[in-house]
Amino acid sequence: MPAATDQYAGVKVAGVAPGNPAAGLPRITGSYLLLDGPTLRPLALLDGAALTALRTPAVTALALRALAGPDARHLVLFGAGPQALGHLEALNAVLPGLDRVTVVARRPGPAAELVARAAELGLAAAVGTPGAVAGADAVVCCTTARTPLFDGALVPDRAVVAAVGSHEPTAREVDARLVDRADLFVEAREVALREAGDLLMAGAGAERLANLAELVTRKAVVRHDRPRLFKSVGMAWQDLAVAAAQYVSARQRTGG
Repeated sequence: MPAATDQYAGVKVAGVAPGNPAAGLPRITGSYLLLDGPTLRPLALLDGAALTALRTPAVTALALRALAGPDARHLVLFGAGPQALGHLEALNAVLPGLDRVTVVARRPGPAAELVARAAELGLAAAVGTPGAVAGADAVVCCTTARTPLFDGALVPDRAVVAAVGSHEPTAREVDARLVDRADLFVEAREVALREAGDLLMAGAGAERLANLAELVTRKAVVRHDRPRLFKSVGMAWQDLAVAAAQYVSARQRTGG
């Protein structure tokens, strides 16, 4: 996953090893090499998994800050891994009215740990079921599921949904019912139409998709009389932006 600007270039080498969790190892592995843009001289080597765990919630938070209702209080969070934790903390930072979290996950232990972390953040938290989306203001899907996690008909018109776990054209976390009802937002139309199974399997075309850039510059219309769906698949420029920011921050701290 290479990317470049005038100042920096970088590449991430990532792997997905489904059998790793059973051995106590991360499911996603990787490294990120940051280079000087003009000379391509190596500057830093970063933990790729940690970088991904930071940048994906940051992108979702950017989108949901614009898409969530001003009084959004109840977050339903699918998943209990590093991405779910990162999203919990990021959304707690950008949704000022958030006061309740429902965690829906397959593994009781990690789900309980995430509930405990939410409580530390001052949120009312509990483990729940997929039906909790009926009372949600925000729904975030951070799983490895390949089939829909909940019935899209249950999602209230006021709610925003972010689906970030899948990045293949044949995998999805949300169903066609939700996609048909919702206004759709993506990082980039071209990438979404190549990788976002949530949209492709529901038959959503480019004419229905608004880009993240259009959202944050307020060129895209945000309505609150129907669900809003943000579908993220991850893009190389995001890794470069976060890696460069971390590098600059580290140099400032050390005086380098």
